[in-house]
Amino acid sequence: MKSFVKPLALGLASALMFTVAALADDFHGFDPTSFNGAMLSADQLKAMVADAEKASPPKNGKSYVFGFANLQRDIPFGVEVEKGIQQNADAAGVQLQIADNRLDGPTALANAQSFAQRNVDFVIEFQTDVNFGPQVMKVFNDAKIKVIAIDIPMPGATFFGANNPKSGFMGGSYLADAAIAKFGKDKVAKGYFVDGILPQSGAIPAMRTEGQIAGFKSVLPDFPDAQMIQFDSKNTMQESFTQMSNVLGRIPQGAPIMGIGINDQVALGILRAVKQAGRDADLVAVGNGADETKALTEEADLVAATGYFPERYGNFLIPMALETLAGKTLPPAVLQTHYMISKSNVCNYYPNFKCGEDNPKVDYTFPQDAFAKWLGTLASEPALKGYETLIPKS
Repeated sequence: MKSFVKPLALGLASALMFTVAALADDFHGFDPTSFNGAMLSADQLKAMVADAEKASPPKNGKSYVFGFANLQRDIPFGVEVEKGIQQNADAAGVQLQIADNRLDGPTALANAQSFAQRNVDFVIEFQTDVNFGPQVMKVFNDAKIKVIAIDIPMPGATFFGANNPKSGFMGGSYLADAAIAKFGKDKVAKGYFVDGILPQSGAIPAMRTEGQIAGFKSVLPDFPDAQMIQFDSKNTMQESFTQMSNVLGRIPQGAPIMGIGINDQVALGILRAVKQAGRDADLVAVGNGADETKALTEEADLVAATGYFPERYGNFLIPMALETLAGKTLPPAVLQTHYMISKSNVCNYYPNFKCGEDNPKVDYTFPQDAFAKWLGTLASEPALKGYETLIPKS
């Protein structure tokens, strides 16, 4: 099933940690190699601004203006990321100009051109189309604007985002354990694994969905490839719903359906299509992101999600931008640490939600040895050449 796309050029604050590909210097109490994800104080952020302005004075002669191009402003993940960035920018005294890339490469390019014309001091870029990454970066390079890229790498930008191989492997292996707990191993062998992927975003997010397959098969190594289905989700719930409605015609009545995808919205599209068809008794689904937290607590067949904590992104991104402007050297990549979030532990990560009971109950242990073995195969993938810093060591 390996199909990497070729590129073109916590919970509690004390528990949420990020990993990086190289060491960084402490900068007013901020070091991405050990930062716990809790928002820094306004005093710390303003001290960062003062240091940054000495090295890189604001282009307007008054105060910094940052551009943030959001993936899409009306999806939960994008909403949470934007809130965190805005909160940190406000505390730092940085003006934030926000654009909506709307999951579209040409729109991202137009937004980049607008930021360049407005002569912003820094850009945080969240865009999904790998084909447009080099074009977007050419705009910023020509304008001498430094960039952090969220989740989809762009040449020359610092990367911030998912540990794609590990988050995928976690979700896939949990899905297999949950399916066995619900249906039994013999019945699962006659079921269908369905994965909503995102080809337009290239090889790096493909490590996430390929990791979902690898994680699933680490628990069920003999599961038939002929019963593993992938569809292009376009990163949206609506497209996932449409594609899954079509896929259901290929799955026999009564066969278990194990659903997962590139994000929570895709998993929910799968879930809703199965429910509309009256086949929810056959379903077990795992999300990716845990930004659809309400659905996780309320939808019986959405049994868990891999946590990404988008509400904390801004706590990293604004300090990283200021550290860059201050002339400090950042690691080339900052990768998140992920946790499996289910109904029984959601309150530990999101206190506004009550913990409930997992059904089915899953005794989950991350299959580290199997993951390490699979991870060792990634370095030889031609599509990942040049992206070695985005492949974790373990």
